[in-house]
Amino acid sequence: MEWDLYVITDSRLSRGRPVVEVVRQALEGGARIIQLREKEMPPRELVALGRELRSLIKSFNATFIVNDRLDVALAVDADGVHVGQDDLPAAVARRLLGPGKILGVSVATVEEALRALADGADYLGVGSIYATGTKPDAGAPIGPARIKEIKSRVNLPVVAIGGINAANAGEVIAAGADGVAVISAVVGADDVRAAAAELLAVVRRSKSGLLRQDNF
Repeated sequence: MEWDLYVITDSRLSRGRPVVEVVRQALEGGARIIQLREKEMPPRELVALGRELRSLIKSFNATFIVNDRLDVALAVDADGVHVGQDDLPAAVARRLLGPGKILGVSVATVEEALRALADGADYLGVGSIYATGTKPDAGAPIGPARIKEIKSRVNLPVVAIGGINAANAGEVIAAGADGVAVISAVVGADDVRAAAAELLAVVRRSKSGLLRQDNF
């Protein structure tokens, strides 16, 4: 999987633009993982939207994840589901997902990361790294240093989330993140495609710089 840029939907931040069009522009800008996260959308609408998004996302050879709703993820044949600490337990999600599907788990501590690994997680969403208004229950920001702590103990891909934008994405990559997960920095931007492309360029430049340092 291409972890560099992971974009999460939120129609409340999309400035009235349809979710499908926002996702299309994010994909055109280079996002290769899309998470459907619409907390207030009724299940029937969520399934209909999920089916439409799956077709679009597959046309870009990208990965489609559904937030929290395992039932919706299975109904639309998404690539996987992402659960938080207050959602369906990761071990249960792993069992119900079955083989060949991706399980992501949100963590904020080394202990939560180790438990997610034991429960069968395929990747971790680590945050909230910086202060964010997108997720009111995100808690106090943990800072990029936590990424390094978690990566030193858990051998899973890590996407950093929470208040990340083009100005600070390089810091989380330098701390060891495999990619960045964003909501407002892309879906709320004036130009979604350009915002995604700029953020992706920052991530790739940062990774390239780290490789040069390692080879020096």
